[in-house]
Amino acid sequence: MKDLEEESVKEWQRKWTQTNKGRTTKEYFPDVSERLKIKLQLTQNFTAIVSGHGKTRDYLHRFKIIEEPTCSCGEGVQTTDHIIYECKRLTKERETD
Repeated sequence: MKDLEEESVKEWQRKWTQTNKGRTTKEYFPDVSERLKIKLQLTQNFTAIVSGHGKTRDYLHRFKIIEEPTCSCGEGVQTTDHIIYECKRLTKERETD
């Protein structure tokens, strides 16, 4: 059974590597076996963010829904990466104990 599971993950990785789809998700999870080790609470917002469809100001600006893509922190364009890694308004949330 273990061999079948390993082969399945290898095949999944091969297909994941070859496809042009899911580029944003691949940036966060390039390795299938490593992703499977992570326990995630999959929510609508999480899925939207890692799939590149989160309603960031950059995303809304791209579709001409809003005029400015600038983050409310005033420190740059509000992209997914900005929110996760840079936004000063979310510094506390990024801190780990």
